[in-house]
Amino acid sequence: MKLHKESKGTIAVATILFIIISVLAIYFLKMWSLLIIMPLLVVYSLVFWFFRVPARDILEHRENVIAPVDGKVVMIKEVEETEFVKGKAIQVSIFMSPLNVHICRYPVSGKVIYKKYHPGKYLVAWHEKSSTENERTTVAVETATNHQVVFRQIAGYVARRIVFYCNEGDQAKAGHEFGFIKFGSRMDVFLPLDTEIICKIGDITKGGLDVIARMKD
Repeated sequence: MKLHKESKGTIAVATILFIIISVLAIYFLKMWSLLIIMPLLVVYSLVFWFFRVPARDILEHRENVIAPVDGKVVMIKEVEETEFVKGKAIQVSIFMSPLNVHICRYPVSGKVIYKKYHPGKYLVAWHEKSSTENERTTVAVETATNHQVVFRQIAGYVARRIVFYCNEGDQAKAGHEFGFIKFGSRMDVFLPLDTEIICKIGDITKGGLDVIARMKD
């Protein structure tokens, strides 16, 4: 199983803790140490599972808007996007549980024209206000269809580290990685009002593979 590069520090700490606790459990509890070690081994294995990088065949896209993450569609709503668009847009929000793959991918192809990191709160990721009050990043892309699409990584109650690698001027390719969020979070995508929304609330998405919307060319 291939592991994400963001796993190194977390796995190192988890390994040290696992060894220390296991040794102490064996020393003090003898045969009863398995009551500690077995549940601990499950948690330790989940750390590796969280940082997995699945093999996916990413296609070329022009009009299609691709699911940026694995997760569940929890909101499709017309909103006022005040940071970049400064006007009305359709917001599609996808919630990621700690068991989902947490690689963040470009939802559209084009050119990165805006990026910004915002410190903030740690409301639960499905809370509507988390989009504007939580720690988050905002990225905007000028698409191949001459639209401006904004997407936002949002930290949740558990997620405390957001990483994004893109810079203004970069070429965005739909389905390809631009960042990572650790341990449960959400991504919002803000689309033009005339976008054809294909997904629906409750849909389970696969990042880089599933088409969630289609823009007019």
